Amino acid sequence: MNSTQTEQSATMLIESSPQIRSRVTTARIMWLVVIALLPAGVWGVVVFGIRSLAALLISTAAAVLTEWLLNIALGKRTIADGSAFLTGLLIGFNMPPQVPLFIPVVASVFAIAIVKWSFGGLGANWMNPALAGRVFVFFSWTSGMSSWKVPSSLAGMPDALSGATPLGMYKTGMMELTGSGTGTAEFLRNQGYVASRAAQSIADYLGGIFGSRPSEFNIDLFLGNTAGCIGEVSALLLIAGAIFLLSRKILTWHTPVAYIASFALLTWVFGGLSFGNGFFQGEVWFNLFSGGLMLGALFMATDMVTSPLTGRGMIIYGIGAGFLTFLLRFFGSLPEGVSLAIIIMNIFVPMIDRYVKPKLFGRVKKGKGE
Repeated sequence: MNSTQTEQSATMLIESSPQIRSRVTTARIMWLVVIALLPAGVWGVVVFGIRSLAALLISTAAAVLTEWLLNIALGKRTIADGSAFLTGLLIGFNMPPQVPLFIPVVASVFAIAIVKWSFGGLGANWMNPALAGRVFVFFSWTSGMSSWKVPSSLAGMPDALSGATPLGMYKTGMMELTGSGTGTAEFLRNQGYVASRAAQSIADYLGGIFGSRPSEFNIDLFLGNTAGCIGEVSALLLIAGAIFLLSRKILTWHTPVAYIASFALLTWVFGGLSFGNGFFQGEVWFNLFSGGLMLGALFMATDMVTSPLTGRGMIIYGIGAGFLTFLLRFFGSLPEGVSLAIIIMNIFVPMIDRYVKPKLFGRVKKGKGE
């Protein structure tokens, strides 16, 4: 062996896998998701006021404090990974603007202490902690979780509409018009709904280009000029945040596209049946932009711990979530169905991962090789 070979062998390192490493860490992923959510959160504070900011801050603080106390008690060091902060923020996003402030505290403590840590901490929980906390307080304090506020941009709306979200009006008011063929926007307009100036301007502009004027109500839903939970109202800003995560390769398209597409298709084909309007009469845009569908599809169903590992598995998971959301919204007793649909699909994730496995590199099926 010459001197060059001796020098090369001396500098060689033998290590176990993985040999290919990434700079992406758990903390980096969590904080990038927080950044993606901030525009929607800021918008919620702008249109709903300072009380919504208090709900966001207190839910986040409660989650971080609970995580810190459990770290001390159990001798762990995971407080800096950002997962508790993100869980608390998402719980705040799922709170009504007028929620009693003890409710987000209870939701955050339940999410961190019961759902996350009782199963072993980050990576071991079987359901999305933020959704579990939201569902727990919803069924425990339903009245407090059903107190809504009209955005400041729609302050001219009557009090009759300030007590319900668009989905709530759709579920209760439209049922009285079964078979009438009345659309959601027309129904709300008859009830005194007044579109925002932004929606009117956009509708006029698009009408001049395409020859048909879109619904001002659907535009307000897309922008976030509607009653709802603090962080769910602006579909535009949630989609922008998801695009940011896609560009950073933190999020993949599989679950959101499968979820939204399956729900939209079912709504279009069967959604009109609930109101006696026949097949292919469902109000797709209204149902896509109202409630927590965008927040759930883009930021809750895509939780890495509680979603499948493979692309095919994510598609199956997303289709299942879309199907369950459709059933719960149109045929259940509650106007919303996103949280329950995602939690139910979380239960099926281990089974999906078991039967939808990635192909092992270099493996040859029997009969096709020596």
